[in-house]
Amino acid sequence: MDRLITVYHGSKQIVEVPTFGLGRKNNDFGLGFYCTESLDLAKEWAVSSLSDGFANRYTLDTEYLNILNLNSPDYTILNWMAVLVAHRLFSIKTPVARRAKQYLIDHFSVNVNAYDLITGYRADDSYFDYAEAFLNNTITVEQLSRAMQLGKLGEQIVIKSKFAFSKIKYESFEVAEKGRYYVLRKSRDDEANQAYLDILEEGADGLFIQDIIRGGISNDDPRIPRNLSE
Repeated sequence: MDRLITVYHGSKQIVEVPTFGLGRKNNDFGLGFYCTESLDLAKEWAVSSLSDGFANRYTLDTEYLNILNLNSPDYTILNWMAVLVAHRLFSIKTPVARRAKQYLIDHFSVNVNAYDLITGYRADDSYFDYAEAFLNNTITVEQLSRAMQLGKLGEQIVIKSKFAFSKIKYESFEVAEKGRYYVLRKSRDDEANQAYLDILEEGADGLFIQDIIRGGISNDDPRIPRNLSE
């Protein structure tokens, strides 16, 4: 990552002063300011079917920041899942799902609050459903890994610490038109869903979460896919 990067925050409003401590605790990686290096993705995330949004542009100085990259080969897809289940609100309908959530947290969790900045994939729309399907023992970890790379899923950058908030500077904004960007967002989601159905048709050889729990499988097991990004 370069020292100075440009990031965008998709929102229903213009945000000139990102503020430490604000936001929702139930986002992917907990409380933080969620951005992306892609202007188009920020615009997609900013709109709904009913209203336009804004892509706020910032300069971020990453020098001296302690950065966690969940998409690096140092981590597996289950590290990402463990962070997700610790923060997002999943539908826990079965004893297997309850055990799965706790097992992931106990064996694969990463303390995101120890970092200034986090990069990793964003589990919005269908991608959250794929993660929930894995938690409920209906797809394998290999299928999950493939599903999370569908539809050109975007990588997000999350500003976590007060120090990191002091390193971001507002520059400008662009309007995100719902007529264009909601269509692009839906198209991306539809593309991912169709590819996901194709993956399910191929069969489910591999490890389900129940296999992982029963086998006491840990993060260093070569059967757990690493590095979500290409």
